[in-house]
Parts: sequence; C-alpha cells; structure tokens
Amino acid sequence: MADLIHRNTRGVFVIVATPFSEDGALDFDSADRLVDYYLETGVDGLTVLGVMGEAPKLTSEESAEFAARILRRVDGRVPVIVGVTGAGIDNMARLTGSVMEAGAAGVMVAPMPGLNTEAKLKGYFAQVFEALGPHVPVCIQDYPMTVGVFFSVETVIELAVKHPQFVMFKHEDWPGLTKLSRVRNETGVGDVPRLSILTGNAGLFLPLELQRGADGAMTGFAYPEMMVNVIKLHRAGEVDRAEDLFDAYLPMVRYEQQLGVGLAIRKEILKRRGILTSAKARAPGPKLTETDEAELTRLMTRLDAKLAELD
Repeated sequence: MADLIHRNTRGVFVIVATPFSEDGALDFDSADRLVDYYLETGVDGLTVLGVMGEAPKLTSEESAEFAARILRRVDGRVPVIVGVTGAGIDNMARLTGSVMEAGAAGVMVAPMPGLNTEAKLKGYFAQVFEALGPHVPVCIQDYPMTVGVFFSVETVIELAVKHPQFVMFKHEDWPGLTKLSRVRNETGVGDVPRLSILTGNAGLFLPLELQRGADGAMTGFAYPEMMVNVIKLHRAGEVDRAEDLFDAYLPMVRYEQQLGVGLAIRKEILKRRGILTSAKARAPGPKLTETDEAELTRLMTRLDAKLAELD
C-alpha cells in the first residue's frame, strides 16, 4: 500500500478519466491501460472520481467498483486520491470507508453548491471532517468556476488549523496566483500548519504556479508527461527550460481548457494515443464536431513537430 497523502506531498497527481464503452458502460480494460499509461509517464499519484472523472454520472456502486479497480491496478505503486464529493455526507462517509479500506491514500472533497458565507463553508467542512474520521487525509478542492463557492485565504487557514486531516489544498481559483502566494506564505508559519498545494485548470498556469510555491499539479491534461518534466526541470533550477517545454504544449493546454468541451477533447486524445477504446462521455456530455476533430489533428501534429525541435 502506498503512503497516505500529507502536508508535504508533491508532484503530479493526474486526474483519471473514467472510460466508457459506446453503450455507456464502464470500460475496465481501458481503465487498466489508462493506469499503465499514467504510471509510465512518471506521475507521482492518481486522482479518481474527480470532475474530469464524471463522478456525478456514476452510481454509488459504480463509484466504489471503479475506484477499487484502479487501486488494484496501481497496487500501491503510487498514492491514489479518491473524490468522494456528494450531496449527502453519510454517502460520502460510506464511500470513504470503502476506498480507504481498499488502499486509497486519501480523499478529495469539494464544497456543495450554496455555501455562500464563510460560516456555512466552515460549518460544512467541520461536519465532513467529523463524518470521515480523524485518520482520513483530505484534499479540499477549490474550484469556484464549477462549484460556485469561493474560499477566502482566511477560511483556508482556519480549516487547516482546526482540522489536522486537512492536508492538501487543490487550488483552481482563477485568477488565483495572488491567492496561491498567500496560502503558501501564510501556512507553515507559527501555529499554522503547512499545506500541500496542488493546482488544476489543465496546468494552464503551471510554471507560474510553481514559482509561486505550488507543490505540483492535479489535473487531467492528456499529456501528463509534460507536467512531470516541467516540474522536474523546475526543481532542478532550470526554470527557463521548464517554461520552454511548457510553451511547446501551451496551445494544446489552452485548447483542452475549454469549459464543457474539454473533457471530450481529453478523451479523444487518449483514444488517439491508443489508451481508450472509446472517447464516450456519459450523457449529458460534450461531443466533438468534425471541425473540432480537424483542429485537434492539427494541434497534435504541430505539438509533435515542436517537441522534435526541442530534442
């Protein structure tokens, strides 16, 4: 079993797509290939049942089954975080118990919509932490563009101080670089514990986020090797080389980051790379047009040429 996530966890935790066959059933063979592919790229961990994983479209039984399949395939080689966000805290606690018993390294929770005051937000997470238990490490997802709930830096700090199981902050606010700097600079000092900070948004701001103190990335970009190598170069002090590599991928990062259709783009890339059998997204889900397909072909071809030039 891999180690549990903690307040110094770092690296690339790639968000795992949930593969479906054309009839909408879970495709476990593609899931196995996906795990193998992610591990071959050198990621430090996986995250399943996230936003990109279409978690709300799975039944509770499917969620537990899919997470267990990924955990068996990973077999402790890297930590696996499981998204357990849901409408009911009791259901979240049951799924958490199931995946932790199966070998998960921690769980990820996003706030439920409607938490429009600081008091509501802090009260909600107090209930979540109590229900999940003190020994379950938790990553809080801050993604206001999707959830519609905003975390102030002060709330993040208060939750970190009051709740030891809050060990990781997934930062996806936008614009958010100043917020990231504040969370990094105002945690790990005095009585405020350090937080692991992983960033999302397809890696769109990754080099800048690393310079601001992020510990890594947690996103589903279909070329995770980019994130792995950018972080490796950055840690080695080769900041310009890291940005040069990132720049080669930037048109693809930007194309994938389109809200709504981005999932379909990522799945199509994974299909074209021979990993997924189908690019199917469960309804209601995005689907690429012929023009989208042609644009993607051009971007993939240009990316291959740019990478050849860097070599």
